Amino acid sequence: MPHSPPSDAELIVLKHFWKAGPQSVREVHAAIGDAMAWKPSTTRTVIARMEAKGLVTREDMHGLSVYSAATDKVSTLAGLMTNLARDVFEIKGAVPASFFADSPLLSEDEAAELESLVSAALEENGDD
Repeated sequence: MPHSPPSDAELIVLKHFWKAGPQSVREVHAAIGDAMAWKPSTTRTVIARMEAKGLVTREDMHGLSVYSAATDKVSTLAGLMTNLARDVFEIKGAVPASFFADSPLLSEDEAAELESLVSAALEENGDD
C-alpha cells in the first residue's frame, strides 16, 4: 500500500479501476461522476492527486492519457482493514474470514489472501 492511504473518494476511483481496467479521465467520469455528484474537473483533480500519491499511473496513448490502478486491490484493502481493526476496533489478533466472505469486490482467493494479510499484520503488531 502506498505511504498515504486512499481517501474515500480515491477508494471509489480505485475500485472502478480494479473492475474496469485502464481508462481515461472522461471514461472514469462517465462511469462514476454522476454517482459522486462530480463535475469533470473534480474527476480530473481527484485522479491527478491519486497520481501524485502513487495510487494510479498514467500512460499516454495516441495523445490520450490513460490511467490505471498502481496499487494491488488485496494489499490496498489489507492496509485499510489492518488500520481499521487495529486503530478503531483495537483488535490485536486474527480477523474472522467471515468478515470478507460476502464481498462482491473479492473472489474467494482474494478474500482468503486478504484475511491472511490482515491477520498477519495484526499479529505482528500485537505486542505494541
